[in-house]
Amino acid sequence: MDFDKAIKTINALLAKKKPLSFSSSWILKHAPECYSFINKNIRTEFGVIDWDKVTHALERRFQRKWIPRKSRKNAKPYRDYKEVKLVLKKYRNKLYVFLSPQDVDDRRIRDIVAITLVRLSQKGNLSAKRELLKLITYTVNDWLEKYSFLNRWQGYDEKIQKQLDGCIRRYRYTGSFISYVFRTLELAGRGIPAFYAYSLDEPVAYGSHRSKKDNVVQYPDTGEIEIYDRLKMLKEY
Repeated sequence: MDFDKAIKTINALLAKKKPLSFSSSWILKHAPECYSFINKNIRTEFGVIDWDKVTHALERRFQRKWIPRKSRKNAKPYRDYKEVKLVLKKYRNKLYVFLSPQDVDDRRIRDIVAITLVRLSQKGNLSAKRELLKLITYTVNDWLEKYSFLNRWQGYDEKIQKQLDGCIRRYRYTGSFISYVFRTLELAGRGIPAFYAYSLDEPVAYGSHRSKKDNVVQYPDTGEIEIYDRLKMLKEY
């Protein structure tokens, strides 16, 4: 028995029995040899069974049916960077994957690191959450440059951080964590107005010696401060 054979066996059983959902107990009952192999060989840096590695390797149609063991709600927050270092140690020279993954293997490593840090964050490790937010922000900033349907998030850094925080809190076993973040930002960004930034030092018109800051006025009716609009003023007064 090896990992690939165990995954192939579980996939075949899921396809044959078609359960509405399944868990570690289901695997123990229907594939005891696979469970025994996983229990002995597929473990995280912290000594617990790495069900994330197992479920991530399953066919995509089965991943959403996985029911993880319930985690403790309202885990007591703590800080332990030693746990974070233990995760990063193995991939210290591969952290560029959060900024510029080169291939499928790099993207897989990115997910391994991200999901492990997610689990520590969900346990309450604030150091892990801080490290993950830092790393995933590199990825998100790259997306904002590449994809036009995401660049409306430009200028909304605080809202992005809230979305990332929510993804970390809600993520269970649905495949790639990075894909989950991407889809979340894609959907949540549809209602966000595009953010436009400009300098008041820019000229009011091409060739003009007057800058926009010279034309700043406060409208009496609203108290709002805007760039002077002559037609608007004439229309209202």
